Amino acid sequence: MKTKLTTLLFLMNFLLFAQELPPIVKYSSSVYGAGNQSWMISQDDENYLYFANNDGLLEYNGTNWQLYPGPNETIIRSVKVIGNKVYTGSYMNFGYWTRNENGKLKYTSLSDKIKSKILDDEQFWNILRYDQWILFQSLNRIYIYDTKTRSFNIIAPKNGVIKSFSAKNAIYFQTIKEGLFEIESGRAKLVSDNPTLKKFTIANVFTTDDGLLIQTQLDGIYKLTGNSIARVVTDVDAELKSSFVYSSQRLQDGSFALGTVSNGVFILSNNGKLKYHLTQSKGLSNNTALSLFEDKDQNLWVGLDNGINCINIQSPVHSFTDDTGVLGTVYASAVFNGMLYIGTNQGLFCKSTQSNAEFKFINGTKGQVWSLFTYDNMLFCGHDSGTFIITNDSARSIFSGSGTWKFEPSPTNKNQLIQGNYYGLSVLEKVNNQWIFKNKIQGFDYSSRYFEITKNLDVYISHEYKGIFRLKLGKSLLQTHDFYTYKSPQKGINASLTTFNNSIYYAYKGGIFKLNPKTRQFEKDTVLSSIFEKDEYTSGKLIVDHSNKIWLFSKNYIHYFSASKLSNQLKQNIIPIPSSLTNSMLGYENITQISKSTYLIGTTDGYYTLNIDDLSFKNYDVFITDILINKQNETFKNVGIQSEGSFDSDENNITLNYTVPEYNKYINSEYQYLLEGFQDDWSEWSTKATVNFKNLSPGKYTFRVRAKYANTILQNTAVYTFVVLKPWYLTNLACFVYFLLILAMAYFINKAYRNYYQKQKEKLIEENNLLLEIQELENEQQLMKLRNEQLSQDVDNKNRELAVSTMSLNSKNELLAFIKEDLKKTSQNDSSNIKSVISTINKNITEEDSWKIFKEAFDSADKDFLKRIKLMHPALTPNDLRLCAYLRLNLSSKEIAPMFNISVRSVEIKRYRLRKKMDLQHEIGLVEYILAV
Repeated sequence: MKTKLTTLLFLMNFLLFAQELPPIVKYSSSVYGAGNQSWMISQDDENYLYFANNDGLLEYNGTNWQLYPGPNETIIRSVKVIGNKVYTGSYMNFGYWTRNENGKLKYTSLSDKIKSKILDDEQFWNILRYDQWILFQSLNRIYIYDTKTRSFNIIAPKNGVIKSFSAKNAIYFQTIKEGLFEIESGRAKLVSDNPTLKKFTIANVFTTDDGLLIQTQLDGIYKLTGNSIARVVTDVDAELKSSFVYSSQRLQDGSFALGTVSNGVFILSNNGKLKYHLTQSKGLSNNTALSLFEDKDQNLWVGLDNGINCINIQSPVHSFTDDTGVLGTVYASAVFNGMLYIGTNQGLFCKSTQSNAEFKFINGTKGQVWSLFTYDNMLFCGHDSGTFIITNDSARSIFSGSGTWKFEPSPTNKNQLIQGNYYGLSVLEKVNNQWIFKNKIQGFDYSSRYFEITKNLDVYISHEYKGIFRLKLGKSLLQTHDFYTYKSPQKGINASLTTFNNSIYYAYKGGIFKLNPKTRQFEKDTVLSSIFEKDEYTSGKLIVDHSNKIWLFSKNYIHYFSASKLSNQLKQNIIPIPSSLTNSMLGYENITQISKSTYLIGTTDGYYTLNIDDLSFKNYDVFITDILINKQNETFKNVGIQSEGSFDSDENNITLNYTVPEYNKYINSEYQYLLEGFQDDWSEWSTKATVNFKNLSPGKYTFRVRAKYANTILQNTAVYTFVVLKPWYLTNLACFVYFLLILAMAYFINKAYRNYYQKQKEKLIEENNLLLEIQELENEQQLMKLRNEQLSQDVDNKNRELAVSTMSLNSKNELLAFIKEDLKKTSQNDSSNIKSVISTINKNITEEDSWKIFKEAFDSADKDFLKRIKLMHPALTPNDLRLCAYLRLNLSSKEIAPMFNISVRSVEIKRYRLRKKMDLQHEIGLVEYILAV
């Protein structure tokens, strides 16, 4: 068992190649939304990048990826930005892309003009530029396009073209088994047919002051001077021979980047020394580098067999990542006696600071390392198992009673150290030049991860779950009799406590507080607390370095404060590296000054180094990349970004995308926007590079966006102005029409009112006239009524007279009849005289004469009655009419009987017969009917 453990520790000593590497940004095919392989890379004047990808032309602006399918959806093998055009070569086609008004690219084929000359199955693998000519190279020929004359010249070597190169003011190409050629005057000229150049495929050609550097795929680098060729010795010659160099690039600083098929990327200095060897185990996504390109910021882009990587070679941040898990999470680090020590959750590791050798595990330190502390020319290690003294690559335990958090020198005895343990405080003492454990300080048994001690032996301890304690130590450092628990400030997760500028500070989510030595109370420091505003708090960890800088960590930044030389104010510095990228353990952040300006920051999978003197960044520009509009519940469509926009009223949902084309792994751009006409103030800073406005009202708007990079606001502001048109019914023309309609309506309404009032006036006059007429009619009616009443009265009088006359006749007839009867009784005595009298009486009681007289009087009183009743009842006889006249006078049967010289009973019979002839209903009275006629 012991042998196996020894073997394991031996292997661990050599597992970790400890070179700090530049940051690598990885982009998988799922991120950029295209094919795995990218064959060539280029960049335009706005820092946008273009990739010749299996699925088409891939564009990246630092924020968003955009894929443009190639001609006939074929693989694009080459890409080259020249001016404002992006030239590409693909399967049997080559041409260029230009940007439309809406910011999108549109393809124009050049090869279609010479389609008949393109060989079957020909693909174009490289594009080069020389003055006004653009060269498209396939494996068979080189097509030279003159941009001025728009004509073509074709170079067709009999053995084809392996590869072409642009070096300074010359274009070179290699043919199979023939050597290296240069194009002069549109023709191929042999440069060298050296056997080496015939045998080995050339990956790239670079110029030197006195010749050419030729990078081969399988035999390293050669220098061609005149007709002689010589090998250039590098640190990686042996590895290059077995790695197959597929792509290479000379960098701006004179270094060389070599991309291999199976061994990642080598970066060599200009004299052949290895600077970095980047492989899949050291951060690359893949070991096959199909293309290399250095952008304007000196980032090295690698088109891999499976993805795209960006290497920030010039970054002030370099990282060491442990993908094996052997090193673990880094909690502490220190540079001591030329050695770099790294304390992790796996133990303590070390290596020389002057080499890129492997980290070596220090035996006996397996487990959690909490702190490393240098004092009295010794290195103390606070460990989960206790306390160790480290000498070179060995460890000696001096205390194992409890885990040790940290160390502080005793203010009264330089030969004593106070250490914070899991169960309180204890004392280490130097005796006979050896540090040993002295005693535990009795009376306080809480965990003491963070503590500070003053000159008068007041100890302040921060406990994450119980808050801040203050206790008083005796000079003997043996015990404390009592301790005080602060109610304010409160306890807090990831809280900490430290001494800076001779003052004790406490930090938690509620802010950073400074101890007032007079009142021994903590008071809020507004300057330091400001970094935790706006939900920036992640950890209250406070670290003071050897240069008397205090370091703090927030959500989006690393902060450090230093004392000002001209005032007592603290000077703040901000490093715009967010916690999401640093990958540090929250609450256990650690930063160590390993040189004057270089700091080491531990992470969960290694560490990274930061040179604060190199934190200077280029002044980039912010661009609006594309603008999308849509109607409600419809798909988006692109609109132009070069000129002022004009959108229909229902196209009032607008999305604007913008970017700062920079590609640093650890620094994110932040954006702030303002839409004039919609809002009055700038938005809050945000890393989000898009904004959407919905249901904008009609009007003119100006959108402004500015960016902040590395905590510096960029100089330019991107501006876009657009108008949301009014709906057709609110346009100026519509308003003019409405105005005309209103005028017309006003005119017609006025006219209508005038007509109305005229009519009302006329109506009123008419009504008045009518009233007058009515009044006149009423007067006439009244007069007529009076006349009628008079006539009626006259009629009544006549009727009464007629009735009186009738009664008089009746009485006369009755008297004559009575006398006649009496005479008849006496007729026997004087018959002749009496008969004469009787004859005279009969003549005077004749009914016809009475009727005639009555009829004339009746007709005078009631004109046409008899005619009307005769017309209504033609069957009536004269006697019937006579009866009707009597009844009209409302005479009774008794009064009528003498008129007919009949009995009353006979009158009743006449009346009954008259009803029958008139066909009167039973319920209708005969007299009432006759009176109503």
